[in-house]
Amino acid sequence: LEAITIADLNEDAAKEFANSFDVNVQGIGLDVTDNKKLAEALQEHDVVLNTIGPFFMFGVPILKAAIENNCHYIDICDDWEPTEEMLKLDSQAKDAEISAIIGLGASPGISNLLGLVAIEELDSVDTVITGWDLSSANPAEESSQIGTNAAMIHGIQQMTGKVKIFEDGQLNMVQSLKKIKINYPGKGIYQANIFGHPEAISFPHHFPKIKNSLNVAHGSKNLDILIIKIILWLTEKNIISHEKVANFFVWLETKTKRPDFWEERRGLPAIYGLAHGMKNGNIASVGVTLTTKELTRETSMGEATGHPLALGLKLFLQGKINRPGVFAPEGAINTEDFFSAYAELEGFEEVLDISRSWEM
Repeated sequence: LEAITIADLNEDAAKEFANSFDVNVQGIGLDVTDNKKLAEALQEHDVVLNTIGPFFMFGVPILKAAIENNCHYIDICDDWEPTEEMLKLDSQAKDAEISAIIGLGASPGISNLLGLVAIEELDSVDTVITGWDLSSANPAEESSQIGTNAAMIHGIQQMTGKVKIFEDGQLNMVQSLKKIKINYPGKGIYQANIFGHPEAISFPHHFPKIKNSLNVAHGSKNLDILIIKIILWLTEKNIISHEKVANFFVWLETKTKRPDFWEERRGLPAIYGLAHGMKNGNIASVGVTLTTKELTRETSMGEATGHPLALGLKLFLQGKINRPGVFAPEGAINTEDFFSAYAELEGFEEVLDISRSWEM
């Protein structure tokens, strides 16, 4: 690795952050809507890590620019709409011999790879579910971002109106936050809510034999789904703006605490991948989450998202991500490679907790 460039709309913040590293890191100001400046920056680098949200605005154009300017690409895209469009750029990326991994954060990202571990445990798979607790991550203490929080705008986008899931072998639009039951091996049946996210469409893209794929979220006593539904209804009716709701959720997030581990242990995990299918001729299911040590470690949203992205870069530099094309994490990343690197990063011997129905 010869040099790293940190690019941000806020040039001062980029330079200040870059100065905290060694001489091989520089900071620049960059407005990604300036196509010429974006192209120039991409042409000078081998790989770009795109963290600019919301991705329904900035995902597709930056990936297109990366392919056109021969720059490999990894991002943390968490919107299903641009994910569909970005996966369609696969042939262009192959022609340019560019590797692009989209959605390598916490969810999507770790959630996809947890789901992939679950898939690999079974002989055949019918249903894949990824899920997470709405209150499981802490907000970052500092940000160079000015104005409305992009992550919250994303959340509102995916909790209002209808979202796309894969059911009965086809893509369908369903009402966001629709209630469903989750049967997690060793834990039992719990209620969750459908949440618009890339995992629901990326799994059937990479595994065409899957019949059902969806992403869900569950709340804790600290973050009431009913309150969220009421607020979002007001947004859909244009009674209050997206920006005001986003700012309210940022405030709410800073005031609520993560669920207690013992509360979490009784219910669904903070983040998980779940697969239903067949094993040795019998109906079976596998749930995969992170270990107790990892789930109870205090983690900011920035860390939870940034660490998988950084590991993607590490695997790319090691030649372990090298296939040309556009992929979600489950389509191009070896789970053993990733979680070995993840365990090393976090200082743990093991980071996966696997629940198999045939062992219960």
